[in-house]
Amino acid sequence: MSLANTSSSEQEHVNSYYAASANPAPNRPALVGEFQTDICVVGAGYSGLSTALHLLERGYKVAVVEGAKVGWGASGRNGGQIVNGLNASLDTIQKRYGDEFAGFVGGLVTEGGKIIRERISTYDIKCDLKEKNVFAAFTQKQMRELEAKKALWSKHGMNDHEMLDKAQIATYVKTDAYVGGLVDHSGGHMHPLNLALGEAAAIEKLGGKIFEMSRVISTQKADADQLVLTDQGQIRCKTIVFCGNAYLGDASRKLKSRVMPVSTQIMATEPLSDDIANGILPTDTCVEDVRYILDYYRLSADKRLLFGGGTVYGGADPRDIKAKLKRNMDKVFPQLKDVKIDYAWSGNFALSFSRVPQMGRIGDNTYFAHGYSGHGVTGSHTFGRILSEAIDGDLTRFDVFANVPWFPFPGGRMLRVPYSVMGSWWYGLRDRLGV
Repeated sequence: MSLANTSSSEQEHVNSYYAASANPAPNRPALVGEFQTDICVVGAGYSGLSTALHLLERGYKVAVVEGAKVGWGASGRNGGQIVNGLNASLDTIQKRYGDEFAGFVGGLVTEGGKIIRERISTYDIKCDLKEKNVFAAFTQKQMRELEAKKALWSKHGMNDHEMLDKAQIATYVKTDAYVGGLVDHSGGHMHPLNLALGEAAAIEKLGGKIFEMSRVISTQKADADQLVLTDQGQIRCKTIVFCGNAYLGDASRKLKSRVMPVSTQIMATEPLSDDIANGILPTDTCVEDVRYILDYYRLSADKRLLFGGGTVYGGADPRDIKAKLKRNMDKVFPQLKDVKIDYAWSGNFALSFSRVPQMGRIGDNTYFAHGYSGHGVTGSHTFGRILSEAIDGDLTRFDVFANVPWFPFPGGRMLRVPYSVMGSWWYGLRDRLGV
């Protein structure tokens, strides 16, 4: 869902490698006049697409309204990594919310990856799916943290993890930067925008309607129905689902203060030769390190290195994305120092103060899900299924998340950015000092 007051040119996909290599997709119409349906989903990113697709499979009439293009936000710009888990670790969740909730979360954190694979298979989505992801450690302290993570995840029935010493991680990533790591055999990576476009095509195949370039201005009650108002039209429905995340804008003022937009950046090199590509990532898995402010990277289908990292609280773009990221890339892969960078882009994710995603209801017939805090690829697909369950009458899993307390950022909207920057600086310093 686009931010308010964006021009039509700003509503096109950003100049990213993903947009340049996207599968063909139709230009979907804007909403003009009145359209009637059972359920209106606001936002055509992963949360909205997943929710809509699950609901259509259950027999509902669904319309998706999007302020820009399908996959315009984080869903079409992210690192493309299928990483299990939430931003908040299971250990943190256990300490904060207790064993019962931690057990519940532990039982569903791999569900999103399974849903993605099922969607790709069922609807024949061409998005360059590849398997496994590696967590890389710079220090022995980080190795101990990964060992504890493996043990905790095993306790919750997840046994797809394997510890890697320095020699073993070198079989996955050729660099002297790491002392070891952990491989998740149930992880993976793919072309994120093409996944979103494929899910949108599946929605339309099942009879769903998608309106693009239709920014939601407001919603209101209309007797027994609800109205979703855009610049040129309105949707009359029984149920609304807000899935705008960091780009929801003013569509729902009640949700605006719950999360903060945070930008992260990615760049894509020129295509690498087979020798160079195999010399850095011989098994073609994706990698992320385990620092608080982390780097993440993988090879594209045409063997570019996609290298991402960094955060800017409040959602602003850095002045020079290439310069910011290339310093870190050169540290990991000095052999790529002279490689040309073809694309560099930025995008926002929605950060919640607790780093736990939020799901809930406003009134009786308005639902929402957001705040994946940088782990939305898998989480959004899981939450889409849970939202569809709730709308269909099964509130079992929905209520568990809806009842988790959420906390506003200290200092409100004015001070949330400087507060978070101070916290980020502190944890970044700990990363640099190795403590």
